[in-house]
Amino acid sequence: MLYNLTELLQRWLDEAGLYPLVMVMFQLEFRAFCAALLSFALVLAFARRVIGWLRRQKIGDTPEFHHAELNQLMSSRAGTPTMGGILICGSILVTVLLLGDVLHSRYIQLSIIILLWLVAVGSVDDWLKLTASRRAPGSRDGLLPWEKLLFQVGIGLIAGFFLYHADASPDAHVLNLPLQRTYPPTPALDSIVQPPSITPTVIIFGVFAFTVLTCFFITATSNAMNITDGMDGLACGTLLVAAIVFMVFTWISGSPRAAYFLLVPHVPGAGELMVVTGAMAGACLGFLWFNASPASVFMGDTGALPLGGLLAFVAVAIRQEVLLVLVGGVFFAELGSVALQTGWYKWTRMRTGTPRRIFRCAPLHHHFHLGGWSEVQVVTRAWIVAIVLAMAALVSLKLR
Repeated sequence: MLYNLTELLQRWLDEAGLYPLVMVMFQLEFRAFCAALLSFALVLAFARRVIGWLRRQKIGDTPEFHHAELNQLMSSRAGTPTMGGILICGSILVTVLLLGDVLHSRYIQLSIIILLWLVAVGSVDDWLKLTASRRAPGSRDGLLPWEKLLFQVGIGLIAGFFLYHADASPDAHVLNLPLQRTYPPTPALDSIVQPPSITPTVIIFGVFAFTVLTCFFITATSNAMNITDGMDGLACGTLLVAAIVFMVFTWISGSPRAAYFLLVPHVPGAGELMVVTGAMAGACLGFLWFNASPASVFMGDTGALPLGGLLAFVAVAIRQEVLLVLVGGVFFAELGSVALQTGWYKWTRMRTGTPRRIFRCAPLHHHFHLGGWSEVQVVTRAWIVAIVLAMAALVSLKLR
């Protein structure tokens, strides 16, 4: 609201001679980096109080991995407060409300809706799991998988439909593939005078296909993030890398000159999502202070579901969902390991009567942990892989 308040009072501030003091609020890059700093500061300021409140509520993690050796390795996690996602998502919400164009930007409005929707789903799931022992015997232990999926698909469809209508230009609806030019090479001066046309070979989605695509990525990425959140700092650190990279992608998408130069889709107005990605990066950095090994708090479904969904929404909005698979390679490898393990186990049991496994344990980080890597080694190497994949994604923008 600070941005919108500055906009509304622009004439008065100018007449009072105060406009030069606040004119930086109209610079998107300034607001984006301020968002990172503000969300980081908010997490640090409120973390102790929130963690203390969670401890008093006895909202602690009691891990059960259905694997004796893994239970022993992860026994130190018992009693650590979870639901720390309310700290991350709360700081993102406050930051976006203060620094984003809440009144005019459909992209900001949709990002807030997605954040609140998935925070609500994750919070209910965490609360039911972690307070089951104090309720009547037989009480529900979390949401059923199909219930969570239903809410994820629901917000994915809603977001996809309204995102499609947020911008009528075909540039905002193209299928942007790696190595493919969205526009023909055009001299910089010509592109300023007349925006280039989309290359004829580029696919442009209709509303149905675009909505389904958005739904798929929001659902898949939120679940992938949830599965990745299994070790101290793993999900938070890798998401931090992804948020920074998508902050760059968002700036490119929102800048006509940069988008036309790199031959990637220009989505007018989507640059405002820099504030969202900046807030995500700052909040994750602040949370990592308390989530680094040994963790004082875990984000739980309350944080993992909305952060994954929000990242996917940004990726689809700026037409970089394919590069999300590369940048978020760690997340999707974790998700894929669970799908492969479950599918192979069921198929071999059905075919041979003897179920078999591909990995020692799924998700993938537990496979490496059981293989002899320490938890710190698993997490640090996942960060390294995430950084390498991020650099590859950035380099790929120029290879068209």
